[in-house]
Amino acid sequence: MKLQTKLKAIITIICVIISTSVFAQNAGKISGTVSDKKSGETLIGVTVRIKGSTQGIATDVDGKYTLTGLPVGKHIVTFQYVSYDGKEISDVQVTAGQNTILNVILAEASGQNLSEVVIQGSFKKESINALYAQQKNNASISDGISSELIKRSPDKNTSDVLKRVSGATIQDNKFVVIRGLSDRYNTAMLDGASLPSTEPNRKAFSFDIVPSNLVDNLIINKTATPDLPADFTGGAIQILTKDIPDQNFITLGAGAGYNTVSTFKNFKSGTRTATNYLGFDNGKKQLPTNFYNTNQIVNGLNTEQNIKALRSLPQDWNIYQRSALPTQNYQFTIGKVKELENNSKLGAIVSLTYRNSQTISQDVVRDYYDFDYRDDVYKFSTNIGALANFAYTFGKNKITFKNIYNRIYDDQFLSRTGTNQNTQSDMKFFAFDLMQKSLFKSTVEGTHQLGEKSAKINWSLSYSNVLNDQPDQRKVSYTKLFVDANNPDVGYAANLSTLGKENTRLYSKLNEDSYAAAVNYTLPVNMFNKTSTFKAGLTSQYRDRSFDVRFLGLLLRTDDAAIRERPLNQLFGKDLIDNNIYKLDEIPNVQDSYNGNSLTNAGYVMLDNKIGDKARIVWGARVEQFNLNLEAKDASLSTVKQNYIDVLPSANFTYNLTDKINLRASYYRTLARPEFRELSISSYYDYELLAFQQGNPNLKRSTIDNADLRFELYPSAGQIISVSGFYKKFKNAIETLNSDAGSTRTITYFNSKKATVYGLEFEVRKSLDFILENDFMKNTTAYANLTLIKSKVSNPEESGLNLKDAERPMVGQAPYVINAGLQHSFLDNKLNFNALYNKVGRRLAIAAGAVYPAVWEAPRDVIDLQLGLKVLKNKGEVKFNAGDILNQRSVLYYDQNVNKKYDGSPTDDTLSSYKSGSNFSLAFSYTF
Repeated sequence: MKLQTKLKAIITIICVIISTSVFAQNAGKISGTVSDKKSGETLIGVTVRIKGSTQGIATDVDGKYTLTGLPVGKHIVTFQYVSYDGKEISDVQVTAGQNTILNVILAEASGQNLSEVVIQGSFKKESINALYAQQKNNASISDGISSELIKRSPDKNTSDVLKRVSGATIQDNKFVVIRGLSDRYNTAMLDGASLPSTEPNRKAFSFDIVPSNLVDNLIINKTATPDLPADFTGGAIQILTKDIPDQNFITLGAGAGYNTVSTFKNFKSGTRTATNYLGFDNGKKQLPTNFYNTNQIVNGLNTEQNIKALRSLPQDWNIYQRSALPTQNYQFTIGKVKELENNSKLGAIVSLTYRNSQTISQDVVRDYYDFDYRDDVYKFSTNIGALANFAYTFGKNKITFKNIYNRIYDDQFLSRTGTNQNTQSDMKFFAFDLMQKSLFKSTVEGTHQLGEKSAKINWSLSYSNVLNDQPDQRKVSYTKLFVDANNPDVGYAANLSTLGKENTRLYSKLNEDSYAAAVNYTLPVNMFNKTSTFKAGLTSQYRDRSFDVRFLGLLLRTDDAAIRERPLNQLFGKDLIDNNIYKLDEIPNVQDSYNGNSLTNAGYVMLDNKIGDKARIVWGARVEQFNLNLEAKDASLSTVKQNYIDVLPSANFTYNLTDKINLRASYYRTLARPEFRELSISSYYDYELLAFQQGNPNLKRSTIDNADLRFELYPSAGQIISVSGFYKKFKNAIETLNSDAGSTRTITYFNSKKATVYGLEFEVRKSLDFILENDFMKNTTAYANLTLIKSKVSNPEESGLNLKDAERPMVGQAPYVINAGLQHSFLDNKLNFNALYNKVGRRLAIAAGAVYPAVWEAPRDVIDLQLGLKVLKNKGEVKFNAGDILNQRSVLYYDQNVNKKYDGSPTDDTLSSYKSGSNFSLAFSYTF
């Protein structure tokens, strides 16, 4: 009897499990976001129900909802909210095991008794309306790209994505220029917190360190609102990453690429270890922890100490030759979401990315003044990225914990040949150069509803770390006088008698820690008989940077021609070191190392007012207090101190001329502060630019008054036609110039007296069904954006700067920017084609000095193509990408004949000219 009872219990449990499993497999869910039609603000506490059932839920603190356990089929979903017209959406299809996304917008009721009105709508129509509202309701003038558009482009990292944004261009494949302004006039934000400069020698954020597959949305704000940091003029670039996925998933991806200049070609490099493929050096290139300090070396080491120190330095000077492997990249992403009781939800997204490339820039031309050089540059690069985001929503609260880590390992070898007229010699130059860069950022954020009026408080705490480690940059120069060119008894001799810019071993490390906290309060208020929004907040950010650099070198104790003419791999042989032939020496450079810290405290108040049914104004002011201290490690140098307060007003006005047309106008004041590096007198020799880079401790902050006008037409969801005009007036703009008062060119920074920038932007994104009304044209979208810019700068009158041109364009500004593309979807969106075009007008890279004229960057045409095919029941995708198909030369030059175009040598002097090659890749991804 007991056995029968147990069997019945087991059978019952099995039946329950089977029925639950069957039910789960035959059930689906609906989720989405509910927003205000006028402002785009998400709405908290909206009641969402399945019509004809008791199943319902309220939107959370982000305006999100999820209805689970729904039977397969079409449903009617209702939305009710106090003082808003209700909505009833029909034909919402639920699919077994799938999540249906339904985003909804609600409009305020227009009368006392109209809150009971229910607007009828369909799933397809409402999805379009929600996309419309998202496009139209930005408080400021902005442009953005969603994760869906990113997937359809051939872009592997965020810098590539930014090329597609109206008015945005990329320098050096990683630095962003918005509206023709130098990258130093932008600010980068990740998940709401500002990011520090990633570069040791400039104020810029390297956007190539953020892989595109980790990005949920990317937004560029071109006008300021009080809740944005004030330190930008071109654009505030916001990168938003996902937290709670719509449903559970696992995605695996792999790809390989071919470069026409590099892949399978002979690839030269220094030593290579297995850890380099993982993005790390094995540690052997670092200075030993107990290595002698600068004073000990300068004062002289005894024989035993000298030999011991030299033996501890890597002395493998061999040039290894391999075949350059194809580019390879791998991605793994997992997303989990768990529905809990009482409308609570727990979600997590973890993503890992890996990329390795081996690229060659052959025959890089550097032909100007005394130099006529040809460089071959080989770069081995590994990029690893990780993202781990966790979120928990409960009631009308949400807590997120977001983390991102990215590391770039760039190991470069340069081989140079050519002539130097100044020294009357032929030369050979070699440089081994490793740069390890990493970014880590961790943010805890909370959002909570307060009271019954949908007031919200949002807070965040974040920590970030930027590391730039350059261990053992080694440079050696060989020369042979012209008079000995035909003498077989005289060879190329290495410079081993003095330490200089071309024969030192550089060890540098930049480390910056940043701590930030913010709190924002949002309160709906009634003004002008409409619901408006009051917002106030406080932020604080503390940055602490240290930069250490040493210049070491080996000098011959006696001038021995036989040793100096040794080949590179024998020049510093063990036999010479063990016999104390070389002396370890160092250039004393305590003025080049520094410590810096800054504290920025800010507060703001703003109002988002609806005025009638058509007008809206977002206005307010931001106050920022800034304090900076920078100390060189040379005690004789003065500490650089800056301490000031700025009041920064702004107003953004929007008028809905029709449901499809916006008119916008804005005024705002922003600023640009000098970076630590720009204020430090630290001097760095760039062997590729053949110039020093040095800061200026007398730099002032820039203040900028900005004004914008914009006309926006939205023909249908996802489409736009816009025309914008903008004007910017700078006081103390920060720019770079060729300072050539000394014998060697030095690139430094200065404040121009005044500068003005004005321009026009045109943007079109439109399907081609207006040409022919058929499915082919409906599924074809053409887009283009054109920016025309004019700038005028008046140089300061101080003679010490040796500036040549009294008036000129602004550094980094291009006269025009063109982006264009064509997209088409075949086979019910299973096959997608995308063609992209980009061109940037001739722009000023470095202002002219007294001797050296201005450096210009020549324009080039760039065409990219992509073909994507969904396979295996749409769970898999194959992508073919073709990048920079035309492979035109990248050129920096001196416009000697002043005809505003590059004519090549000898008409114009060439600072740098090379082809990077076209890229072709094939990738496959699959989502479980």
